[in-house]
Amino acid sequence: MFTIRFTDSDDGDLAVNSVDVERRRAGLVATPWTWLQQVHGSRVHFVVEAGDHHGEVGDASVSDSSGVALAVQGADCAPVAFWSDEGPFGIAHAGWKGIEAGVLASTVSAMRDIGARKIHATVGPCIHAENYDFGSDDLGRLVTRFGPTIRARSSSGRNALDVQAMIGVALFEVGVTIDHDVDVCTGSSLKHYSHRIDRDTARHCGIITREGEA
Repeated sequence: MFTIRFTDSDDGDLAVNSVDVERRRAGLVATPWTWLQQVHGSRVHFVVEAGDHHGEVGDASVSDSSGVALAVQGADCAPVAFWSDEGPFGIAHAGWKGIEAGVLASTVSAMRDIGARKIHATVGPCIHAENYDFGSDDLGRLVTRFGPTIRARSSSGRNALDVQAMIGVALFEVGVTIDHDVDVCTGSSLKHYSHRIDRDTARHCGIITREGEA
């Protein structure tokens, strides 16, 4: 059985350098976490034992082992959790830079390398287009790559990026559809951290675990 959890401010600051973060992690999922030093890239780690690769540079992890906790931190970028009918599962830190770098495709590929065939995805809290004014040069390049559905307008009427649509396009390209989107905007939610809106240094997390057989 897979368990997916997206934390919020009630669970406290889960930034990797926050005070007493290990206690807060253990209070959420008692097994050692695989958490990463995220760099908006596409590196994926394969986790065998609980806590493998913790603190290493990367933006996604996958596993086919029970009893491990895979996690990513966020404060506007989307945590995207993956699981499969065959057992492998994973999680990715998906901001626009990471999506452009291929982190979602790399995560799906890594899961398929360890036996996943039917892959499901859940998108966690992230900044939505109404709060995401976006530079025209970067937006133009991304629209050329991912198509016009990612172009939007913010609540102020400026050019905006639709991260949710960008995730959908990137996953469609690798044959994965989104099973569920929690549809929470970090820029509007009072219970989530936002770097873009509030310059928060605190982070919430997405966590996926598997107990027993898939």
